[in-house]
Amino acid sequence: MKKFIFAALTLSTALWTPAALASEGGSCHFHGSKPAAEATVSGCAAQRKDALVKSAKLDAAWRTVKPEKIEMVEGKKGKEWKVTFKDPAAKDKTKETLYMFFTPPGNFIASNFTGQ
Repeated sequence: MKKFIFAALTLSTALWTPAALASEGGSCHFHGSKPAAEATVSGCAAQRKDALVKSAKLDAAWRTVKPEKIEMVEGKKGKEWKVTFKDPAAKDKTKETLYMFFTPPGNFIASNFTGQ
């Protein structure tokens, strides 16, 4: 009888517990110190850009902009990936170039229009 009750409780807990879902860009979370491939970083940058457009932090015109340059640079805490997007049609010329920074394994650090 104890086994039956335990099984019923376990099953009901599993059925009623909400599933843990990763947020947008959740597939771009990496562990370890192995540097990511440039293609991986490019894909993660595109996902992050799309999330910024979806949350209205970036204008919808950025949706079609592709990465222009991907390079490994020296950051404040060592090496990091710098992904550059350029929108020549931007109305505000100070926001014509979007920079995104990622750790060497590919985890997002920050994005801005200054490149710093």
